[in-house]
Amino acid sequence: MIRPQLVHSFTSAALSPDPDLAVAALMIARIEYPALDAGPYLEQLDSIGTEARRRVADAPATAADAPPDVDPDRYAQVMALNGYLFGEMRFVGNEMHYEDPRNSFLNQVLERRTGIPITLALIYMEVARRAGLPVEGVNFPGHFLLRCPARRGLPDAEDLIIDAFHGGALLSRDLLRQRAEAHNSWHDSGVDPALVDSRLLPHATKPQILARMLLNLKRVYVRMLSFPQARDITELLIAVDPAAINELRDRGLLAYYLKDFPAALRDLQAYLHLTSSATLDEGERQEHEQIWEHVKTLRKRVASLN
Repeated sequence: MIRPQLVHSFTSAALSPDPDLAVAALMIARIEYPALDAGPYLEQLDSIGTEARRRVADAPATAADAPPDVDPDRYAQVMALNGYLFGEMRFVGNEMHYEDPRNSFLNQVLERRTGIPITLALIYMEVARRAGLPVEGVNFPGHFLLRCPARRGLPDAEDLIIDAFHGGALLSRDLLRQRAEAHNSWHDSGVDPALVDSRLLPHATKPQILARMLLNLKRVYVRMLSFPQARDITELLIAVDPAAINELRDRGLLAYYLKDFPAALRDLQAYLHLTSSATLDEGERQEHEQIWEHVKTLRKRVASLN
């Protein structure tokens, strides 16, 4: 099982007033690499950021090839950073082996220079921060994106929406709308795809970014039937969001599969206590009933152990 000290350290890092994403992401990597030394990877980010700062500072003051309705200075700076990260350093999205768990570990993404949208976006944000360029995460459904806001004083300029998985590609409003309409989850957010605007896209807080990284990794581990690691991930997900009732359920189910019956009983009973079948749809009610059957079985098993 995951070490309590790691859970405590990750919780403190993730829920601090201004979490350091790189530090927290390297803590996540310790699930797979328990002896990982974060120092060299933070130094590598600092080194990349130092060079990126020089490239961004040297970007032309006004980019003649900037698309209409964007901040030309921001465009030039983003293009300079893109050229460095994706052109010279050759960071690239791992389309061929997307489900490889190494794509979710910051140390491996830095070493192999390939990853999934959210880990490449995290590196982009960390390097941009060191380079003095404002870039934030965007919780776009299905594919994590980035936003570089236009400078103040340019109210009509579009923010730049960046896809780190595809070499820093800039996404137009039409392309964003097409992607939004392809994901039903977008409608669940309450935003009309027809009104997609670069400045209205949902900002991703740092805890949300870490939670999305963990959810991606949990799905990979479950598909691989790597239940001990998946259970460790749920520990960190609950640390980031103690109100994540579904993670409490999943932690209990994973404990059940791993034959840790007392832990499974504790979590599944707590899940049933926190949910009401009256508020669930038909599929959720069936799942609720199945968990209740698990709980009845677990009570007998745990009683026989005493």
